[in-house]
Amino acid sequence: MKQIINLLCAGLAVLAVGSTYLCAGDFRLGSPLADHMVLQREKPVAVWGWADAGETVTVAFAGQSKTTAAGADGKWLLKLDAMPASAESRSLVVTGKDSRKVEVKDVLVGEVWLGSGQSNMAMTVARCSDYDAEKAAAQLPLIRHYRETSGAAEQPQSEGQGTWQTCTPDTVGTFSATLYFFGRELHKEIGVPVGLINTSVGGTPIEAWVAADVQTSDPETKVSYDRRFETYSKFDPVHAADQYQKQLAKWKVSSAKAKAEGRRHTTAAPTNPVAMHKLKGGPAGLFNGKVVNLAPYTMRGMLWYQGEANTRSQPELYHKQLSQLVTSWRTLWNEELPFAWVQLPNYTAPGEGWPLVREAMLKTLELPKTGMAIAIDLGEAKDIHPKNKQAVGKRLSYWALGTVYGQQVPAISGPLPAGSSINGSEVSITFKHTNGGLKSITGGPLTGFEIAGADQQWKNATAKIVGDTVVISSPEVAMPVAVRYAWKDWPATSLANGAGLPASPFRK
Repeated sequence: MKQIINLLCAGLAVLAVGSTYLCAGDFRLGSPLADHMVLQREKPVAVWGWADAGETVTVAFAGQSKTTAAGADGKWLLKLDAMPASAESRSLVVTGKDSRKVEVKDVLVGEVWLGSGQSNMAMTVARCSDYDAEKAAAQLPLIRHYRETSGAAEQPQSEGQGTWQTCTPDTVGTFSATLYFFGRELHKEIGVPVGLINTSVGGTPIEAWVAADVQTSDPETKVSYDRRFETYSKFDPVHAADQYQKQLAKWKVSSAKAKAEGRRHTTAAPTNPVAMHKLKGGPAGLFNGKVVNLAPYTMRGMLWYQGEANTRSQPELYHKQLSQLVTSWRTLWNEELPFAWVQLPNYTAPGEGWPLVREAMLKTLELPKTGMAIAIDLGEAKDIHPKNKQAVGKRLSYWALGTVYGQQVPAISGPLPAGSSINGSEVSITFKHTNGGLKSITGGPLTGFEIAGADQQWKNATAKIVGDTVVISSPEVAMPVAVRYAWKDWPATSLANGAGLPASPFRK
């Protein structure tokens, strides 16, 4: 990570190791600097690329002209002056020696956000609720979506792959749904172009997205890193491919039999493990292949939707891992960018993995300029990919609009526990973000609260709202020492604020 940051400071946010080096006469821009892009308004805008060593490079856009020289390795970086938002379609032109030129067409200026994570961030609009209606309403050419399509890498990569698309009914189906519904709210409320950068891969643990040296610098996360690296290193592609072909052949036979008998074949086709190994990589592989190459693209903030893959393996580490991800990405961009995530929704899964990851996400709000969309009421019991991403995007937008943009919103969050006290047989929990006052979601008694004494035996509790406080007690626990709320994979939930946003699960 330190090596990457040194290169950023030297003039380009990349690490040369593992990158494709410049050939004679090569003249190009960083991969996200492409047709239909949105540049960040009101901040100096980074533009970078490659040319011949020592070559003078000039970037012209919106009446500005900036010049720099490529370094000995051919890399160059400059920054355009901060600009106001503009929906005017303009070209950014980069020129070098001997009339060499790169023109980036249809460039707008507005708000830019990056979204990353696993399958619920990758999940497209086409897979969400009410897709036909969403498609019909998607003639929004000032919203642009960039999909980073590179794979994992064992070393940080200076270049990646991806394209920008303008939002239309024909393209919106491929957009990240969480990003799109978030960006649509920003566009509606702020009225400027919105650029959405999507770098996500389904089924990936957070370890894949954090720099190797950051993970190995901490004794606890180093153990997890080393374990995953060993598993990755021992992968045998020949054996895996052989097993896959056998499984696939068996599946085809059973599928054909089901079809012949007029039955629906309910078993999904096996996944190619070799392709998955290459796509997901080892620990730090996606950071190397799908994050480093995006820096230092200028943006307003970042969003994260992941955690499902970590509920099954050391979920107690997730608080530290999420903190590492936020701080290391901010270091990579050399800016304390606003950063928010989606707390895992309700879902049926054994054990305490899901509650523990939700708790880790709640605890990580201790970092400055962070936020969380509480989604404990938006899940589907048997589907790990809930379809109501509209509500997820809206809740993320409430946080961004209310904190980053200073606008009035119903609430930037659902209720979060702020403090606790014990008075005899009662435990009182105070809350923040109670906008309009705490209330029962159903209008009936509060449910989902449990209380425990020194014996650590949890008992269902009675809970009542007193102002911004919930008072919890149980006749079975005379001397309580702890309380928890919605502490299950698929919990009973009942507490919300005046804006109707649900309270976060917690334990105190």
